[in-house]
Amino acid sequence: MAGALCFAYTALSLRIHEHLLSHSFDLGIFVQVVQSYADGNLPVSEVKGPDFPVLGDHFSPVLALLAPLYRLWPSAELLLVAQAALVAASVLPLAFWARRTLGSAAAVVIGTCYGVSWGIASGVGYDFHEWAFAVPLLAFSLTALGSGRLRAAAYWALPLVLVKEDLGLTVAAIGLVIAWRGGRGGRRLGFVTAAAGLAATALAVLVLAASHPGGFDGYFASHNPGGGAGRSGGGLIGFLHQVTLGLITPQEKVTTLILILAPTLFLALRSPLLLIALPTVMWRLASDYPAHWGTGYHYALPIMPIVFAAFIDALHRRRASGHSLGRYLAGSAAVTLLLLPHFPLWQLVQPATWRTDPRSAVARSVMAEIPDGATVQASNNLGPHLAGRTSVSVYGWRDSRPDPEWIMVDTKVVPNHRWPMSVEQELVALDIARFRGYRTVAERDGFVLLSRTEQQDATRPRPGQLPGAAE
Repeated sequence: MAGALCFAYTALSLRIHEHLLSHSFDLGIFVQVVQSYADGNLPVSEVKGPDFPVLGDHFSPVLALLAPLYRLWPSAELLLVAQAALVAASVLPLAFWARRTLGSAAAVVIGTCYGVSWGIASGVGYDFHEWAFAVPLLAFSLTALGSGRLRAAAYWALPLVLVKEDLGLTVAAIGLVIAWRGGRGGRRLGFVTAAAGLAATALAVLVLAASHPGGFDGYFASHNPGGGAGRSGGGLIGFLHQVTLGLITPQEKVTTLILILAPTLFLALRSPLLLIALPTVMWRLASDYPAHWGTGYHYALPIMPIVFAAFIDALHRRRASGHSLGRYLAGSAAVTLLLLPHFPLWQLVQPATWRTDPRSAVARSVMAEIPDGATVQASNNLGPHLAGRTSVSVYGWRDSRPDPEWIMVDTKVVPNHRWPMSVEQELVALDIARFRGYRTVAERDGFVLLSRTEQQDATRPRPGQLPGAAE
């Protein structure tokens, strides 16, 4: 099962990337981060800004584990394959636990429903993210916790603090559940684990604040690359709104909560393991960044193993067996199948996924004109293909390095991948670039490649400075 899921995740990710549908935000960023580690340097990302210190954006030193592999295979594809393997590995502890407590049939159904659940599908279908490392750690930790192996649960949980700064709160939640379920013997272990998680988050936030050019203000603003103020207003009133009524408004948040629990027929609510998902769920719903509220992107990745571990625990605590267990499993499978066509894994059965896109070959031939090590501004969907061998940033984004040696633009990019400029803004920006001394090196099938031929006048407007270009 894990091998089949790994193959499916890999195929989906690589086909999306091959079709030029991956993104500089986030795949291009992570390629540059891993490349920095592979070169023996602290991580920086040109996509985020000139020499941008990534540890000032998110504290994810676990990515250094990919550096040795990256030296052997320096490409964006390595990150996608690694993510597929990490996420697929998380099915093993959950399925084995289900087999021990509920039987082989339950293990097959629950493992499959988890592996193709919408949260997993959304994560593997959208670039690479550091949370891929958290998924197996959470699955092993919660399986151990549900099986009464408290020390193993704590040991599997502690490395989460190296995955992302907010996961220290998840470690703290695991510690509190250990203290709750472990009785007198587990109380000390649980409280120590919780304290370690809280301390790690506090230290990580201090590192973020110290290494980010804008301090705390810049750190929080960096979560929204499109800019813009929060929707709930500032001050105490805004905060109170976010942590009360703002947790369930707008309607999209309620829909997401329902979809998180629906594959378990809401039985996950009967397990205390579900409390471990609260930190991640709460910060998502309290955020003023709309992408955090929905079911797209990768934000449900660390929630899915918690929800399905709670599902197994709830079934075990209810001593479900025979016909009652069969009904629960059939319901879970039915909900999973109903949701499947609405999320990225469904692309694997679409003929268009497996057709060769002739534009991909054209894009690669045009990109071959750019020498290694050059500074480049490129369309968002082209950045990941250049990140491994050039210093690439996003064309038209306000924080991109100005006056690059090369500009490459995909003028025919599909509308939902067009960012940060509209078609009209992009055309104006290209005309300005030519006026400022860039010459057209290639223009084929919608791909435009410009090269700088002379020293540019810094006083003239730059593409990223066009009115509204980054809005």
